[in-house]
Amino acid sequence: MKWEYAGRSDVGKVRQGNEDTFFADGERGVFIVADGMGGHVAGEVASQMVADTVGPGVSRALQDGVGGKELTRRSLELIEEANRAVLSRADSEPEKRGMGTTLTLLVLLPESGYLFQQVGDSRGYLLRDGEFSQVTRDHTVVQQQVDRGALTPEQARDHPLSHILTRALGTELNVEADTYEDVVRPGDTYLLCSDGLSGMLTDTAIQEILSRPTEGLQDVADALVDAANEAGGLDNITAVVVKVLD
Repeated sequence: MKWEYAGRSDVGKVRQGNEDTFFADGERGVFIVADGMGGHVAGEVASQMVADTVGPGVSRALQDGVGGKELTRRSLELIEEANRAVLSRADSEPEKRGMGTTLTLLVLLPESGYLFQQVGDSRGYLLRDGEFSQVTRDHTVVQQQVDRGALTPEQARDHPLSHILTRALGTELNVEADTYEDVVRPGDTYLLCSDGLSGMLTDTAIQEILSRPTEGLQDVADALVDAANEAGGLDNITAVVVKVLD
């Protein structure tokens, strides 16, 4: 199984600094988007710490031949390790107290499967055979209301509390990441993004850009970020696009 990828992170049009981080190990198929919070001096630290802990750790596990359920267990352990590291850093540096970050991890497995693990509201999407779907599920107050039937997805999109997280790394001693696993098919296109992208563009708009015939995936990643900026660019914007080759 072979793939290609491209990524871009942008400060947007409103924020003074970029608290998003992305990690990509294209050789082993490990990709991360993390969206920090707590202010520029703290949020960017939290997201970078988590990406630097989880990404290389999963890559090393793959290099050592770890796969299947053992890899799933190992990646969850790395997420917990990163969570403790962020908490410890915040405790030791008062100016960073309250920092935290989302995490969305994608691993393309040697046995032709994919693994998504997620905490927060950075998303993982899949475009397969013309069908576009959100694989991950937001950990937000608004999503809880959608799950209970109190809000429709359309109402949730523009809700004033849509940014309030129910889970993030660095906010509690224990963190629970959701895991999503399935097979990989030739032609699959995966998107990892921060809410600076998904909050500015509808799923229909994202699908249209992902489906465009272009010279390369970097064009696609750039077009996604540019479109989010054109829609207002109210937050930092990060997109990582991964395409499985035929």
